[in-house]
Amino acid sequence: MLAPDGVAVIVGASIAGVTAADELRVAGHVGPIILIDEQEHRPYARPPLSKAILTGKEALDTAYLPPLDDLKVEHRTGVTAADLTPDESVLVLSTGERLFYDGLVIATGSSPVTMADLGLNTTGLPELVLRTLDDAVVLSQRFKTAESIIVVGGGILGMELASAAREAGLATTVLTNEPPLLTMGGGFISKLVSERAERSGVSVHYDPAGVELVERGGRLAASLHGRVFEADMVVTTVGDRPRVEWLLSSGLADKRGVPVDSRCRVAHNIVAAGDVTTWGEQRRRMPHWAAAMDQGRVAAQALVAGDEAAPYQPRPYFWSDQFGLALKMAGECPFPGEPVLLESDDDLDRAVYQWRSPDGDPIGALTVNTPMPIVRLHRTAGTPPRVFEPARS
Repeated sequence: MLAPDGVAVIVGASIAGVTAADELRVAGHVGPIILIDEQEHRPYARPPLSKAILTGKEALDTAYLPPLDDLKVEHRTGVTAADLTPDESVLVLSTGERLFYDGLVIATGSSPVTMADLGLNTTGLPELVLRTLDDAVVLSQRFKTAESIIVVGGGILGMELASAAREAGLATTVLTNEPPLLTMGGGFISKLVSERAERSGVSVHYDPAGVELVERGGRLAASLHGRVFEADMVVTTVGDRPRVEWLLSSGLADKRGVPVDSRCRVAHNIVAAGDVTTWGEQRRRMPHWAAAMDQGRVAAQALVAGDEAAPYQPRPYFWSDQFGLALKMAGECPFPGEPVLLESDDDLDRAVYQWRSPDGDPIGALTVNTPMPIVRLHRTAGTPPRVFEPARS
């Protein structure tokens, strides 16, 4: 446990890391908090990057999180963690500095998986991805000069990117190994988004054999079931992987991530939160914004209070804006079968859906273009009540 005046070090200025810093102060920690941040700018929120910022409708600075000044955090930018010696409570930085800590929060997030990582791009040509603020800057600039785009991957990020591309006037093709959002949301949500995407002018193609990137005329193109698609730009959105390279020698993580207990603890004075974590016997990951914030709070409380801290209670919650659809989902996805329509307007452009178990119990909910307090959404979805109240809304 972390003494009130001890040194707390947070590795990663992700939303999980920043939330943990906030919660440490709320929990009564008065000692130093050092935030290790590989980037040079202020911490920012990732969800806006694939939406209004990408299209230029909102300025980049709208993605920035509130300043850390009130938290009295020592924010070290442009530096990364290189190694960790848990037995000595020593963090080695990329500068060579050995940083001693009394409590450590691991919040290094994840990195995008590329087609090259999967052995499906052997051209040697670099792939465009969307993960960081710098990636969003690159893509937004390319949007201004490109006329066409191929998005590889049909998950939430891929479809949001395709939506932004169409809004920017680009001829947009999505190539994937299954219908959009099928694995994430289930058949009903997949069909809803696919139909709206195609109605918006997006060309969607999928094949279980998957996609391979090839070279045509000195630039990347994509092959699906032997058919080659070409465009001015190709962007890969095929998943992410935990950033654990610096932890592998410590014995606290493997390539699947950092396993945590019910209170996001890794060791007696180490906790972890966000995309880098796995939990439960099945080593599950939940790389989503809401989960990262909840885990950041639980991890900080556990670092200060130990067993007296409330355990982490997964409450799946996702949202996405694409093709004129404001989607909010709660419950364990993907949702099976057809939902019950609870509310709607005449053309179903505004609607509330609920999925139920064979016994009639609610197991999931979806709102479409319908404002609803998150508490009510969780209640509609049948997700468990929160076991702690967040310090910040």
